[in-house]
Amino acid sequence: MRNWHRSIAARLALGYGVLVVVSISIVCAVFYFGTIGVLDRSVDRKLTLLSERLAALYQQGGSSRTTAEIAHLLTDRTDSDTEIFLLVDADGRRVAGNLSSWPDVGSPVGRLLHRDVTREGRRVPARMLIRDLDGGARLFVGRDMEEGRSIRALVLRSLAYGGGVAILLVVAGAWLFRRQLEARIGQIRRTAGEIEAGDLSRRIPVSSEDEFGLLSRDINRMLDRIEHLMEGVRHVSNAIAHDLRTPLGRIRNKLDGALRQQQGVAGYESAAQAAIDDIDDLTRVFDKLLQIAAAESGMRPENFDDIDLQQIGADIVEMYEATADEQGVLLVQMYGEGVPARGDRNLLGSALASLVDNAIKYAGRGATVEVSAGSDEHGSWLAVRDNGPGVPAEELPKLTQRFYRLDKSRHLPGNGLGLSIVAAIAALHGGSLEIEDAAPGLRLRFRLSGFVVR
Repeated sequence: MRNWHRSIAARLALGYGVLVVVSISIVCAVFYFGTIGVLDRSVDRKLTLLSERLAALYQQGGSSRTTAEIAHLLTDRTDSDTEIFLLVDADGRRVAGNLSSWPDVGSPVGRLLHRDVTREGRRVPARMLIRDLDGGARLFVGRDMEEGRSIRALVLRSLAYGGGVAILLVVAGAWLFRRQLEARIGQIRRTAGEIEAGDLSRRIPVSSEDEFGLLSRDINRMLDRIEHLMEGVRHVSNAIAHDLRTPLGRIRNKLDGALRQQQGVAGYESAAQAAIDDIDDLTRVFDKLLQIAAAESGMRPENFDDIDLQQIGADIVEMYEATADEQGVLLVQMYGEGVPARGDRNLLGSALASLVDNAIKYAGRGATVEVSAGSDEHGSWLAVRDNGPGVPAEELPKLTQRFYRLDKSRHLPGNGLGLSIVAAIAALHGGSLEIEDAAPGLRLRFRLSGFVVR
């Protein structure tokens, strides 16, 4: 078990618990002081009004009238069981009220305060107000707060019990929250560990559409991309070992043969020229690999511009007309309205040129190659179609693999990188290369995803 201070789940749970406990405490404090405050303010208001009325009666009718009013208040059954009165003359002798003597509360005249007083032989908490009257007399008006103390204790107990239960629920909720958070994170960590151990096919389980579910989907998409790239790297490594070994061996054999046969200057020059030609072929292969890497890295958005795919198609058709005539292939463009798009004009022209070059090379003499452009709800596209022998259906998904070549076409010039470059350029433009059986022949559609710019 990790130390709690190093676990974000524990820290979040603790923070959540502390926040809720503080919130509950504030609510309880507001409720308590609000409830008790209302009671105290009500008592204070009654004591103030009552003392003012008795003082006014004393001023108007003297002690006799005030004594009669006090006697009435103590017997009218309106709070009479909690009311406390005491009227004393200038000499401190009791004149009226239900206290036997003046309580030992000092002389806080005109101030409301809490004190314990002796009433009917027992000490009780009281809220009181003392007034000085004419002639040196004094008036004590108070309220027995025993019931208020009971209410205060009841409120405190209720808040304590309720707060205790709430805190227990908060602790339980924080614990469950931590467990759930650790479980969700644990799924991600376990999957990461399995991938680290070499199983690139592992994916994070997605059980919900919450933030963790969305994060898991994003990570899974990233892992899919990484696995695809790793498979590409493995394929390239195997292909390089297979396809580049032959030209390197051929170069060595030619040079070795020239040395062994001692053919003279002319023979050495011929062998050197043949080696240079083979090395140039290898250089072109690596240049194409660099083109693929540059396209896949998405480092060229600054070259994107508003373009017309129909015009790009016309330019490429014009460029390859002579080559098509030499190969006995009819190259035509399906004209239509302009197809606006956004992308790198040079890259798109290079991609279309590669598609047209492949179609002319592999369609065969007497075939027709059509170049078209258009758009639909998924975006704009360039397409090349031929009516040649086509490609077996099981081979179609492999055509964009680097260095992949059909057995029947290995005698033709090429290195198996052309369609890989086209697919990388399509991906740079947010699109894809779609390869379909045209029955007869092959249809390749270079699709751009709207106006996506990376």
